[in-house]
Amino acid sequence: MIRKTLLCLAAVGLLLSCGREDDHDMEKPVIDMSGVSAFPLTCDIVYKGESFTFKAVFTDNGELGNYNIEIHNNFDHHSHSTDDVECEPDEKKTPVNPFVYNESFPIPQGVVSYEAEQSIYIPEDVDTGDYHFMIRLTDKAGWQQLKAVGIKVREQ
Repeated sequence: MIRKTLLCLAAVGLLLSCGREDDHDMEKPVIDMSGVSAFPLTCDIVYKGESFTFKAVFTDNGELGNYNIEIHNNFDHHSHSTDDVECEPDEKKTPVNPFVYNESFPIPQGVVSYEAEQSIYIPEDVDTGDYHFMIRLTDKAGWQQLKAVGIKVREQ
């Protein structure tokens, strides 16, 4: 009798903890770079000794969490582009003083749409050439979307 009662209680607990799938966020967030002011896009150029402003629109069906921007050199022509368009690469080279950027930014709580805008400074003493600009957007449920584009760093 005790065994049956425990089994029934376990079954009821399991049913209550499962809930409906509709209650769970099962969708990745969206990085929208199609707007007129979106920047940078594939093959865009940024300049040493200057700042540029990253702009994108983020959306999610539940709630947004945070985003990360990473910039690293692509002097060896590796790939993780998520775009259909590829830039014409510069010649391969060995990095001497490559630009490296990796920062995370919070998104206000409770929002499902957010216009991201972040100023990024390119130091004057970094190597020019091919770079990857990567955006990682994470929603509150932990789903992540990646957008990676090739950009160029040039002299002013």
